[in-house]
Amino acid sequence: MVMKVKVVELFAGVGGFRLGLEGWNGKSASSLYKQKVNSSYEVVWSNQWEPSTKIQHASMVYENRWGKLNHSNEDIASVDVSKIPDHDLLVGGFPCQDYSVATTLKNSKGLLGKKGVLWWSIHKILNEKEIKPKYLLLENVDRLVISPSSQRGRDFAIILQSLNELGYAVEWRIINSAEYGMPQRRRRIFILAYHNTSETFNQMLESDSLEWILEKGTIADSFPISIDNKKSYNVFQLDNDIVNISNEFNKGGKKSSFENTGIMINGQVTTVKSVPSYEDKYVTLRDIVLSDRVEEDYYINEEELEKWTYLKGAKSHSKVNAEGFEYKYSEGSMSFPDSLDKPARTIITGEGGKSPSRFKHVINTANGYRRLLPIELERLNMFPDNHTELAGVLPTKRAFFMGNALVVGVIEKLGISLQKKIDGRF
Repeated sequence: MVMKVKVVELFAGVGGFRLGLEGWNGKSASSLYKQKVNSSYEVVWSNQWEPSTKIQHASMVYENRWGKLNHSNEDIASVDVSKIPDHDLLVGGFPCQDYSVATTLKNSKGLLGKKGVLWWSIHKILNEKEIKPKYLLLENVDRLVISPSSQRGRDFAIILQSLNELGYAVEWRIINSAEYGMPQRRRRIFILAYHNTSETFNQMLESDSLEWILEKGTIADSFPISIDNKKSYNVFQLDNDIVNISNEFNKGGKKSSFENTGIMINGQVTTVKSVPSYEDKYVTLRDIVLSDRVEEDYYINEEELEKWTYLKGAKSHSKVNAEGFEYKYSEGSMSFPDSLDKPARTIITGEGGKSPSRFKHVINTANGYRRLLPIELERLNMFPDNHTELAGVLPTKRAFFMGNALVVGVIEKLGISLQKKIDGRF
């Protein structure tokens, strides 16, 4: 009998991690909702809080799908860690913010992260939990490895050293889901961490670093790669003083120390530039759009089409900044309408609404030019159809959810490979 892996889902949104790990109604995200083998993952506690809105729409959708039991709709920073049940796997997609730290006045060994930076809420849970989760699966925007511009890679170095101090080894990869056959071009960094009480930590410790990155690692099993250029191979030791990292890491450096792939164990980082190895089917925008006529509200009339065409086109004009300095602003043209024979561009939070935009998707159908429907945006993230449909939740809000969401199929594949590691199958 396979043991259940108890999961805590932070910054849950509308439940992308949960769908990827548990599936839904016995269905899988990977291939047009095919039948899914019974999942060993079980979410035992979740949290979703949107500080900028009074009505908690994402939490409402989450509760509508899974119920209120063991779901928290409060600021994670104010949650009593003792109320969070013990768990095996902690997951969450947290935003890229300012991760700089200072030494606290009361305790020279204590760290003070900036208020409101959600990484420190994760850190607090890991630090205060007597029984720490053996596994972490986290997601962030790909620029995490190069931010901030004044100290390229500093923020990621702070996260890695934080996890090192808490007893975790880490592997990471920047994954563009479309490069592995999924319907949307969405680049995100995925971070897998293993506590030193796990067998996977020991496997990683005993393995050659490059061999783990290319073959033995969990991410390599899910998303095969090859090395782009051996010259990009970089090995270095993190400073064991995290405040020093915050103040000095790569100061003045023009390039980040981190590539798109890597591992860290006992403070030693091995990182390399990789390229995907994928030779299977690709899903395109055409595969997910509805062929029938849709609500009139989504079609673009001739008058509006002119505005859309202008916004999507190449432009160059002069601007003046706050100091009165004049500069040339240029932007290239975008594909208009969006190609139906490629994976879709990245969905952004402003995808919804009728107003013309450079970044919203527009397709040309037999019935005219139109914007994408909420159900189509859900499909681009490999969510079940109408997952976010709920009374009181407008289509613009549903589009916003998908702009914030992850591609469920990525989590599903990582979850399958992690389960194999947990079960000792590779």
